[in-house]
Amino acid sequence: MPSQFLMPTYDPKMVVITFGGVPITGFAEDSFVECTPSEEGFSRKVGADGEVVRSKSNNRCYDVTVTLLQTSLSNNSLAAAQLSDELTGLGMLPLSITEISSGSEHFFPQAWVERPSWSRGKEAGEQQWTFHTGQAAVAVANGTIGV
Repeated sequence: MPSQFLMPTYDPKMVVITFGGVPITGFAEDSFVECTPSEEGFSRKVGADGEVVRSKSNNRCYDVTVTLLQTSLSNNSLAAAQLSDELTGLGMLPLSITEISSGSEHFFPQAWVERPSWSRGKEAGEQQWTFHTGQAAVAVANGTIGV
């Protein structure tokens, strides 16, 4: 069948996130994961005469935000991991985000979870968790490999 007749299907259940090998589940209803580079790949400097130079950054660290339902059991395991890290300093664990249907994958051999802010309201809400990572090992987005 010609590709113009194929319609891709996205299924959020095909997005698998693990921290320290433990699956994270109970995602929020809208955007539930975001990976943001810690800094841009290049910076630029413009001299007084208009000459421009760019400098390459070798920082491949990311900030990853995962948003869960307030009732997700994964909140307990992430809270335990964060507290354990605070007490022992041994909380750097691998973080993996894989979208099975597209082959998109982000893998961070070293990541740690930050202490979250906390709120409650009239209805069940969401809990955001922020991970900071060391250098990304591999980022594959729809067949494009980056490091």
